[in-house]
This record gives sequence, structure tokens and C-alpha cells, in this order.
Amino acid sequence: MKFSAIHDQIEQQLAEREPDVEVLVVEVRGETIEMYIDHPDGVTLDICERVTHALPEIREDYALTVSSPGIERPLARPGHFQRYLGRTARIRTSEPQDGRKTFTGELVGADDHDVTVATETGVVTIPYAAIHRSNLVNSEI
Repeated sequence: MKFSAIHDQIEQQLAEREPDVEVLVVEVRGETIEMYIDHPDGVTLDICERVTHALPEIREDYALTVSSPGIERPLARPGHFQRYLGRTARIRTSEPQDGRKTFTGELVGADDHDVTVATETGVVTIPYAAIHRSNLVNSEI
């Protein structure tokens, strides 16, 4: 998973201004930035507003949308995958891995370089660098 310069800039600014906020995902969509955040006490509307106001430099150039991760929270860093071992996730890769680009299954391993997923067709290890997008899957619905 590659993080953009804008993602790094946002993380750095929030580390100074809202240190308890974790930036999960930053996506640039034209002139809008969509961002998903987390907070130890949960994400409230108040926290989303504080984060929005803490990033005036970003808002000069982009419309900014700040959201909670929700039930199907994005997974973007090795620590995210490690935290949710045993849960079901969907991982989409930039290029085919083992002949396909989408994997859904139980997270059974995660280190600093790869995540391992037990899918219906077998266990596959995917390097983080190959991941385009990933998220938890709410299997209770």
C-alpha cells in the first residue's frame, strides 16, 4: 500500500493538532479528499468537525470529507491487519496475485511485509505493496 504525499501531510498535521486521531485512509477524488479516521473513544461528529478545522491548508485546495471507518473499516497499515486477525476482510490488489485481484477470507497472519488470508480456495499471502484497497467485511449481516 502506497501513501500519497497528501496523506503524509495530513498525518503530520494531525499528529501535531489532533494527536489521538488516527488517519486510516486518504483518497483524492478530483477536487475532493475523502478521509477515514479513528479515535480511541470512537469517531463522533465533533471529532470529524475538529479534524476538518485542523486542516485549513488542505481545505484551501480541496473539499474535505471526514468520516468514521464504519463497520467495514478500511485496513491500510500492517498494524490494522494485525489488530483484526481472525476477522473477515476483502483485499483488492493492483495486479493479479495467484490469477486474481480480489480476496475475501479470514485474516490469519500479518507481519511488517505481508498479510495472509484464508479464502474458500486456499491460503494466500499478499505483500502490502500489492494491495490497492482493503477493508473488514461485516459477516453478521
